[in-house]
Amino acid sequence: MSPWPVVVVTGANAATVESGLGSANVCSSNYASRILPIRGLRAGPPPAPDGHGSEEALRVDGLTLILACRSTQKAEAARKELYQELDAHITRLRAQPDYDGHAEVFRRNVKIEVEYLDLAVLSSVFHFSEQMSKQYPYISHLIFNAGVANFTHIDWPRCLKQIAWNFLDGITRPQFYVQSTGEVSVDGLGWIWQSNMFSHYVLFRALEPLLKNSAYPADSRIIWSSSLEASPKFYDSADWQLTKTDHSYESVKYQIDLISSILDRRALQDSSSTKRIRHFVSHPGVASTKISTNLVAFGGFLDTVKVWVFYLGRVLFGSRHHTITTANASIAAVHLALVSLTYITFYTFSPPKTSANGSAKPHTNGVVAVSPPDPVRFGAETTRWGRAEVGLTPVYKWKEHEGEGERLLERCDKIYREFSAKRGVSE
Repeated sequence: MSPWPVVVVTGANAATVESGLGSANVCSSNYASRILPIRGLRAGPPPAPDGHGSEEALRVDGLTLILACRSTQKAEAARKELYQELDAHITRLRAQPDYDGHAEVFRRNVKIEVEYLDLAVLSSVFHFSEQMSKQYPYISHLIFNAGVANFTHIDWPRCLKQIAWNFLDGITRPQFYVQSTGEVSVDGLGWIWQSNMFSHYVLFRALEPLLKNSAYPADSRIIWSSSLEASPKFYDSADWQLTKTDHSYESVKYQIDLISSILDRRALQDSSSTKRIRHFVSHPGVASTKISTNLVAFGGFLDTVKVWVFYLGRVLFGSRHHTITTANASIAAVHLALVSLTYITFYTFSPPKTSANGSAKPHTNGVVAVSPPDPVRFGAETTRWGRAEVGLTPVYKWKEHEGEGERLLERCDKIYREFSAKRGVSE
C-alpha cells in the first residue's frame, strides 16, 4: 500500500471559501478531473520517470490534511465544512454508473487536523515545526497559502486614471491601492516580509528533514503563492525587508517568485539525492477575497461592484485572469498538488539539447541533458464562461533579478540560522 500524503496548508482558516483561498485549496478534490492541458506548451508524450521520485502513484487510500492557521476557531469551522464537502462529493460519485467505491475507502482514512500557526511570530513557526516532527514521520506537501496585505484605502484619482488608460490592466494589476509603511513584527523584522515570505522559508527549512524522509518515496512538493501583481518595479534591494516601500505587497510576491524558482532549480541540479524537495509557484488570478477588506469604504456595495467589474473584464473583454471565485482561483495550486511530477517536470523544462547529428546529448550518468528551465508560474485562469484552467506565466524579468534572488536567499538563511541558534535548534 502506498503511503498517504501528509499535506500542510497555511492560512486554511476560512469557514467558507469566500474568506480566502485556503479552504478552496483543500476542498477542491473534484477539480482534479477538470485539470486541462496547460496552455501555450509543446505537445507530445511525457518522458520516462527520471529516477528522482517524479512518477508517484496518484491513487491513494487516505490523506492527512493539516490546517495551520492563526484562528483555530475558524479552522475548526473550515474542517467541518471540508468534511461536508467531501461527503457531498462522494454522494455525487455514487450516482455515476462507473463508480468503483474507492472514494468511500478514501473517506474512511481522511484525517483533517487543526494546528495553531502565526506567521508573524517566529517562535510560533518553530513551535509548529517541532510539533509536526513529533507527530509525523514525513510531510509530502507544503502549500504556502497564507498571506497578508497592508492596504489602507484606494487612491481614487489614480484608480480612475489607470482604468481609463487601460481598463484590463487596471482591474488586473491595480496600482492605486495605498499601502501603509514601516510595520515591523514582534521579531524586529518587516511585518509584510515576514508574514508572507520569510516565515514560510523558515517553515520549509525547519521541516526539511520531514520533507526529505524517504518513507514517502516521491519528491516532496512546496507550493508558494504569488500574485499577478508581483513586480520588481517598486523593489529596492536595500529595502529587502520592505519596511520603507509603499508597494510592499507587489514586492514580497516578486521575492517569492525569485526564491522559489532558485530553490527548485537547486533541487533539480542535485543529482546526489533520490528524493528532492520541489518548489513551485502558483497564483490565483484575480479573485474576490477578504484580503482587500480595508479598501471597501462603503461595506458590501463596493464589493458587489468589484465583482461585477471582474465579470465584465472576463466576459466582454476576454480576460482569462479573472477567476473571481475562490474555487476557480485554487485550481493552479490543486494542479501542482495532484498531478504527477513527471508531467510538471516535463512542462517546465526546455527541449533537450542536441548534438550535431540531431541526437540528444546524455550526461555521463546516462540522463539526457536538457537546457536549464526558465522559471514559470502556474496560474489559475478561466474561459470566458468560467471553466477553470491552468496557464503559465514567466517570472517577470528573471535574468535581470536572478542575482537579487540569490542574495535574498543568503539573507534569509543567515537570519534563519540566527533565530535557530537562539531557540537551540540544531542544523
